[in-house]
Amino acid sequence: MNDTETAAIAAGIDDMYDAFLAADRRRFDSHLHAEVTTWETHLPGPLRTRSELDAYRDERDGSGARPTLDRLAAENKRIDVWGDAGVARYVLVAEAPGEPAQYSRVTDVLRRTGDDWLIVHHHSELVVP
Repeated sequence: MNDTETAAIAAGIDDMYDAFLAADRRRFDSHLHAEVTTWETHLPGPLRTRSELDAYRDERDGSGARPTLDRLAAENKRIDVWGDAGVARYVLVAEAPGEPAQYSRVTDVLRRTGDDWLIVHHHSELVVP
């Protein structure tokens, strides 16, 4: 295991969710590969590119349905790196104002591109209590 690489991936994931809370889509997207596939419980089927993800977010945000959260954090991270490939598994905690926390199991597959680690596949499943 390469501690430097796993720390870089962990920091990137944390920054991505901090960017979401700050409504900084550009910074959030800097962690995503252009061909990222996004599979999440609440999405309308798998989104197979960032262009498809952008279209979904544009429609969601335009309708005023973008989630408002007090907290969005990746916990209990387990990260493995093999050369230029990495996998991060973690529990994503989302807390909306006045609502109980929601927990999702997440797996991100990453690829090193130059000095950056970019998510090429994101899979998130809501854990129902």
